[in-house]
Amino acid sequence: MTPSHFNIRVYGLWFHAACLLVNEEIIRGQSIIKFPGGGLELGEGAVEGLKREWREELGLEIDVLSHFYTTDFFQRSAWDDSQVVSIYYFVQADARQAFQNQQADEHSFWMPQAELREDRFTLPIDRLVARMLAEGKRF
Repeated sequence: MTPSHFNIRVYGLWFHAACLLVNEEIIRGQSIIKFPGGGLELGEGAVEGLKREWREELGLEIDVLSHFYTTDFFQRSAWDDSQVVSIYYFVQADARQAFQNQQADEHSFWMPQAELREDRFTLPIDRLVARMLAEGKRF
């Protein structure tokens, strides 16, 4: 069955002190390990949406450095009748700035770069991005 709409997602990749910031979230009762970010809202651009997501989720102001990857294959959503398109950017923030998850069902943590493997992530597109990062693809 053909999906009925697109679901545009934006994610930030923040490396600091040989670690990558990742999120653990509960989505529809399932624990998900993913990159920080979320859904683009109608009327906003990808960079604007990414900055909003990080403010909402982590209380952090970020600088978007460069584009890393946009989904280039068909991916159906695990939760609804949509086609997922995910956009990933390298970002940075002031590492001295404390952050705290703003959502009760989310927890962010620093994953050591040495532990960066696709099997640590839940969602198919995130798994691909994790593999690309582990293979050393950078901006």
